[in-house]
Amino acid sequence: MELDTIDNRILDQLQRNGRISNVELAAAVGLSPSPCLRRVRELESAGVIDRYAAILDQRAAGYALSVFVQVTLERQVETALEAFERVIADRPEVMECYLMTGDSDYLLRIVVPDVTAYEGFLKNHLTRIAGVSSIKSSFALNRVKYETALPLGAVPNI
Repeated sequence: MELDTIDNRILDQLQRNGRISNVELAAAVGLSPSPCLRRVRELESAGVIDRYAAILDQRAAGYALSVFVQVTLERQVETALEAFERVIADRPEVMECYLMTGDSDYLLRIVVPDVTAYEGFLKNHLTRIAGVSSIKSSFALNRVKYETALPLGAVPNI
């Protein structure tokens, strides 16, 4: 789907406030309510809008610790990658998982209440996944920047 300026304005508003009413959204982007709603539905149907969610404060929700974990597998064959990804997909502590280039195969972002909880995750789950050869953990001391809104229009098309 090719996004135009109005689509980008709609998406920008929805990223910042997913609970905005259609009337308020239409006014904010310069459309009447009917065409605005039609565009939102098209963006949803096309998969540009993946889902709507409430963004929680991690610490207030009891997850004070963020851990970034680099995982290297013994072998980088498709079956080993798929097996690792299946196990990780079922772990609620894993907020993000990326297949990487470079020194490690995967980068994970884990959230847990404290170091003891991370130790339990590490010992009882991560180290037990077949094919894992090394795990390097880095504990986040302070979150400097966290955005959920994509920078629509801020990055030029290349």
